[in-house]
Amino acid sequence: MSMMATREAYGKALVEFGDDERIVVLDADLSGSTNTGMFKAVHPERFFDMGIAEANMTAVAAGLASTGKIAFVSSFATFASLRNCEQIRNSVCYPNLDVKVCASHAGLSVGEDGASHQCLEDLAVMRTIPNMRVVCPSDAASTRMAIKTAIETPGPFYIRLGRSKVPSVYGEYGDDVPFTLGKANTLKEGTALTIIATGLMVDTALKAYDILKERGINARILDMHTIKPIDKEAVIKASIETGLIITAEEHTINGGLGSAVTEVVCENYPCVVKRFGVNDVFGRSGTPDALFEEYKLTAADLADECIAALSAVKGNG
Repeated sequence: MSMMATREAYGKALVEFGDDERIVVLDADLSGSTNTGMFKAVHPERFFDMGIAEANMTAVAAGLASTGKIAFVSSFATFASLRNCEQIRNSVCYPNLDVKVCASHAGLSVGEDGASHQCLEDLAVMRTIPNMRVVCPSDAASTRMAIKTAIETPGPFYIRLGRSKVPSVYGEYGDDVPFTLGKANTLKEGTALTIIATGLMVDTALKAYDILKERGINARILDMHTIKPIDKEAVIKASIETGLIITAEEHTINGGLGSAVTEVVCENYPCVVKRFGVNDVFGRSGTPDALFEEYKLTAADLADECIAALSAVKGNG
C-alpha cells in the first residue's frame, strides 16, 4: 500500500494544475513544509513568499482574487485558521472571493511539535463562516481531486491537510477518484451502524470495519470529505437505515464533523450519535502513533466505541 502525506499531494496538484495563469500561490515562509515550493520551482513568477505574516498574506490574496486570480494561501493549520480568522472572515468570505486556504500540519499527527502546533479546532471555526467550504481529504488521490474541485469552484475554500504520510484509500496520486463537493463516499455497506469519518480517520474507520466484521458486526463506512456543505442526504439515510452513527475525526469533538452530523440528525431524523475524536483537551508532544494510543484514537479504540454504543442502544431498546 502506497503512503503519501496529503500536504505532498497538495504540492503535486498545484504543479499539475498550475499552468492555469489565473492560479497564484502565497506562502508564509513555510514552502518546504507545505510543499508549495513545488509550484515555486515551476512557476516562480506566480509564487509569493509573504514571510511569517498570515494575516497580511490573506489580505494580499484577497486583493489578487479581486482581480480575477485564483489564490492559494498556505501555512500550518493553527496559524492558517486561528491566527488568520479575522482576515478570512472579513477579507475573503464576506466579499466571497476566490481564495483557497490550504492548511497543512493539522491535528494530533503533527506529533512532536506539540500542542501549540496541533490544531484541533480549525474545522469548527471555519465551518461557522458564511460562504466558506470546508474539505478534509483522506489520502493523496482525494487531495488531488479536492484541489481540482477548488480550482473549478469559485469562492472560498478551507482544505485541511496533514504532515504524516497516510495510506491510500482510493488509489495512487493521479488517479481520478470519486469526489463531489458536499457528497460523501460510501466505502462499505452495512446495517448495524454507520461510521462517518473524515481525513486520516477514514483509514482508521476501514481498519475498525475489519475488526467489527470479525465480531459479526456489519458497519457502514462513509468518507465525509466535505464538512461544509455536509451531505445531509447521506447522514439522514444512515440514521434511518442503521439507527446509530459514530463520527470519527482527528479534531476536537466540539464543533467539527461530529457536531455537524449531530445537527443534521437532530433536525431531520434523530438517532444516537457518538462523537469519536479528541475530548476537549489540548494535544501534547509525542510521535503520532504514541499520541493516537494516548488519546485512544486507534482502530481498536474506534471498534470498542462502536461495540459499546451498539450495546447501549440495544439495552435501551
